[in-house]
Amino acid sequence: MTPLDEVREHVRSRLPQASPATVPFDRAGGLVLAEDVVAGENVPPFDNTAVDGYAVRAEDTAGAPCELRVTGEMAAGAGHTETLQPGCAVRIMTGAPLPEGCDAIVMVEDTERTGGPGDDRVRIMWPVKPGDNIRRAGSDVKAGDTPLRTGTYVTPAVQAVLSTVNARTVKVWPRPRVGVLSTGDELVEDGSPLKPGQIRESNRTMLLRLVSEAGAESVDLGIIRDDEALLESALRNAVKDLDAVVTSGGVSMGDYDVVKAVLSRIADMSWFQIAMKPAKPFAFGMLGTERDGTRTSIPVFGLPGNPVSSLVSFELIARPALEVMMRRSDSMTGRRRVRGIIDYAVNRGHDGKVHFDRCVASFADDGRLHVRRVDAQGSHQLASTALANALVEIPDGDGVAEGAEVWVTLLGEGVAQW
Repeated sequence: MTPLDEVREHVRSRLPQASPATVPFDRAGGLVLAEDVVAGENVPPFDNTAVDGYAVRAEDTAGAPCELRVTGEMAAGAGHTETLQPGCAVRIMTGAPLPEGCDAIVMVEDTERTGGPGDDRVRIMWPVKPGDNIRRAGSDVKAGDTPLRTGTYVTPAVQAVLSTVNARTVKVWPRPRVGVLSTGDELVEDGSPLKPGQIRESNRTMLLRLVSEAGAESVDLGIIRDDEALLESALRNAVKDLDAVVTSGGVSMGDYDVVKAVLSRIADMSWFQIAMKPAKPFAFGMLGTERDGTRTSIPVFGLPGNPVSSLVSFELIARPALEVMMRRSDSMTGRRRVRGIIDYAVNRGHDGKVHFDRCVASFADDGRLHVRRVDAQGSHQLASTALANALVEIPDGDGVAEGAEVWVTLLGEGVAQW
């Protein structure tokens, strides 16, 4: 059996390198920048107020409390009013440009409106200094600065920065198009009554969503019947426009399955028995295709057919590989792996494998992440696994005592407080 880390490294070493693509900034979310972004404008583009309040000349507030005459009002997006005169104030809203002559803003909380019709006045309770509550032009980003560097992962906040510096298009490592297919005469997906030997299709449904959640573009290749010629034709046609393919089933030792037979013939495949449970069988290889007169190859991930094994294999091997193809940093590749407390005892024997228990992870009153096992752990028992949000590593050996510290791979962000 091959250790999981060796399989991961084998996969990573063979992944193709994509060329950068230029996309509109609002389509760059979840991707990685392939070149520096240089700001073409100041952010903010003009001096403006950081608070709601009154634009004043700081020297007019030196004797506060004092009263100033209100001569106008400015909202965000407004043009400049006339120059602020000594002894006067302008009502101003957050983000509005400063009137000429203003050098400070008094927060509205530190004022009180006085006077009456024809004599609108405001009482200033505390003095302010020049520059108080003012955001200067370029105080966030100056024109010519490089606020975002190559390798930056485009989060919603990063996308907002691209907008503020007017980077209308950016170079990124592209989102791979990943085809997902199922094979088998026994698969039914139209809701019709099952005949003897038939089962409902589930792996393809699950894997399409997992591929999308990994940040790639999932492409449904449908169900291919158990016919080698049909499968070979479908694969050769599909890969012309794809960057990777994910299959499930037919990768076990000794299996004679159309997937294994066809991939062994048309692709450069490696077949593994991984030292893990579930998801021991796994296949990976490169499938050649022609694009624009150039010969190229794309990765093929052969996952095991049992639903739980397919899920675990994707999460621990295929997901991080797809994220590497998108040039995510090592710290952002794969699901988050943390230390947690196991709230049950595990008794097991030596079998040369790391066992991955499907568990529910939650934060307890002690502030630590705790895990408890879901009821069914069979590689075909997807219903219980679907309720799990974590995989717990049980190393080869005699087991783990209740309350011990273990490695936990979080399958999502939904880790709750008990």
